Amino acid sequence: MTKATPKTQGFEPEFIDKLKEIFEERIVFNQLLGLKIDTLGAEEVTGHIDMRPELIGHFAHQRLHGGVISATLDAMGGLAVMAAIGARHMDEAPMQRLMRFGKLGTIDLRIDYLRPGIGERFVLKAQVMRLGSRVASTRMEFLGADGKLLSTGAGAYIVS
Repeated sequence: MTKATPKTQGFEPEFIDKLKEIFEERIVFNQLLGLKIDTLGAEEVTGHIDMRPELIGHFAHQRLHGGVISATLDAMGGLAVMAAIGARHMDEAPMQRLMRFGKLGTIDLRIDYLRPGIGERFVLKAQVMRLGSRVASTRMEFLGADGKLLSTGAGAYIVS
């Protein structure tokens, strides 16, 4: 099975491949969630998850667990920060930029659940609103496959 390559904007293949490996494979919880990167850009990142029985929170309605929604939005906010940091330091070698993510961590997260997570596939989007020297602020969206907004998130991440 071949791996899908995310659409990117301006990043080197080495940076993209390694960031994708870190995010989808080395962060084991993301792997457990089935979180995949679709686009990777300095302004916005997108990804998706597919519904699986292990992710159901309400068995009678086949609804996605709220913790899955929260965790995926948090992960995508972190990925958006990684991409923004990578874009800010394009003068550095790809591996040197990847080393900058070692201290990245969530310091605040807010999730608003607008509609139940029912469907076969869910799309996630995240943008960095501000990337400071110590803290980054993000906005995230969790959508149904039809594009309907199901949940939103806002996060703050320590970057240094």
